[in-house]
Amino acid sequence: QVQLVESGGGLVQPGGSLRLSCAASGFDFGSYAMSWYRQAPGKERESVARVRSDGGSTMYPSSVKGRFTISRDNDKNMVYLQMNSLKPEDTAVYYCNARPGYFSESGGYWGQGTQVTVSS
Repeated sequence: QVQLVESGGGLVQPGGSLRLSCAASGFDFGSYAMSWYRQAPGKERESVARVRSDGGSTMYPSSVKGRFTISRDNDKNMVYLQMNSLKPEDTAVYYCNARPGYFSESGGYWGQGTQVTVSS
């Protein structure tokens, strides 16, 4: 069956870095766009990074552009999110998502999430 398993979350001080990983299985990983979303308490889930199926294009919202970098390894069925210069407002549960279309905004497969807490 389809599985997306996130890891790498934790507690980090403001200005610090974390690298999230998502291990995918059960579908044709190399044909799917991969995204990272986050959801903070009391807020809607928001997209923070997306990478095309071939890794050749990425998208970020202005809130994280220049600080977050998404990458993928299609040989290992892995997607990563490198987060630098973290801010308290980055605190959220981070989710991995897989969709067939790079510009799709709904549906697909979801992981269970990993908590990221940015606090001193």
